[in-house]
Amino acid sequence: MVDTSTEIISQINAIVWGAPMLVLILGVGMFLMIGLSLVPLRKIRHGFVLMWQGRTAKGAGDISAFHALMTSLSATVGVGNIAGVATAIALGGPGAVFWMWITALVGMATKYSEAVCAVHFRETDSTGKHIGGPMYYIKNGLGAKWQWLAILFSAFGAITAFGIGNMVQSNSIADALDDTFNVYPMLCSVVLFVLVGLVLIGGITRIAVWAGKLVPFMTLFYVGVALIILLMNYDEVPMAIVFIVQSAFTGTAATGGFAGAAVMVAIQFGVARGIFSNEAGLGSAPIAHAAAKTDNPIRQGHIAMLGTFIDTIIICSMTALVIVITGVWKTGETGVDLTSLAFDSVLPGGQYVVIFALVLFAFTTILGWSYYGEKCWQYLFGVNSIIIYRVMWVAAVFIGPWALTWEAGARAGIDLIWLIADTLNAAMALPNLIALMLLAPLIIRLTKQYYGRD
Repeated sequence: MVDTSTEIISQINAIVWGAPMLVLILGVGMFLMIGLSLVPLRKIRHGFVLMWQGRTAKGAGDISAFHALMTSLSATVGVGNIAGVATAIALGGPGAVFWMWITALVGMATKYSEAVCAVHFRETDSTGKHIGGPMYYIKNGLGAKWQWLAILFSAFGAITAFGIGNMVQSNSIADALDDTFNVYPMLCSVVLFVLVGLVLIGGITRIAVWAGKLVPFMTLFYVGVALIILLMNYDEVPMAIVFIVQSAFTGTAATGGFAGAAVMVAIQFGVARGIFSNEAGLGSAPIAHAAAKTDNPIRQGHIAMLGTFIDTIIICSMTALVIVITGVWKTGETGVDLTSLAFDSVLPGGQYVVIFALVLFAFTTILGWSYYGEKCWQYLFGVNSIIIYRVMWVAAVFIGPWALTWEAGARAGIDLIWLIADTLNAAMALPNLIALMLLAPLIIRLTKQYYGRD
């Protein structure tokens, strides 16, 4: 039964994440980037200035602008930065990395626009908390006739969070610790159950505090170790970058254990993994940015777009360059194993760095996505139902690692959950992208007003 379901969902997945969806996400991003006169690219420095200033809370909201970015990054920076990049290179060749970069640069305009709309159309619930995201800018920005689209987004978001942001992440943590340190999965279940439960009790405020501490630490740690490896091979870095760009347009010939990849394959895996990594266009990040203490949606938009830059241009690039310069991409390995092999081939014990980073990345993803799913649930069933969602969330976190102790059928069940989450992720993206296209004139007008060009 599970095998049949997996095969069916895999076929659906291939369709929803096929060329039309990838073209749509990139197309909306390019449309917004051009309409904004390349502001997301031209104003990166301004974004970092605002992020630094955002540590001090200003304006209406529940968390600082800086913590809003850290919360969104906690959900975005995850297993995809380690395993996703490696898979893209293993299947699409080094050229896939170039298309990940393009996806990120275009995605900065999408993430910027999402945050602008999230803050501009946010509401205050009965408890005094600021809430927003695609469901609210669809309802408040597009009107009652589009309410069905907001409901669809919320339903997809509440469900898919349990897969991509919960059970798959907790299972990845248990799998990594079991393989590397022989930590019994049940112990992981108990520890994760307690830690996640303690954080969720405090809601967005406590999630933001944890994200504000863990995200900068894990990012600097992982990027720092990767930089050490690159500095040890500094003479090969320029050649690796040139090779990545060349492979993006010429494909990669088969060598060693590598099967070779055509240009279209490189584009497909590069764009798909780039989107999965930075989530630009999926509509998740603006839910966190809507809670920011800010007096201007454009300011938060500048801060939000940095999430895509940090996630893909910085962190994913570190993983990619280490894999390419070490040459291990030719071995036939993929996923976490490929990244671990790359780090360990230069630094003794490098695989432990990767495992440690993966555990932190996955844990923070659980925290970030808990908030996304909770707000989608709240939109559908009201603020008083939040406790129900939180109970289900920690229960799912507890169950995830158990799959390692079950039969092969249950392991296949985890794969099925991942596939369903992928499919629902695409379903989340559609309502969000439609809303961004329709609200583009407003986004452009607000941006021009901010820069005094209206």
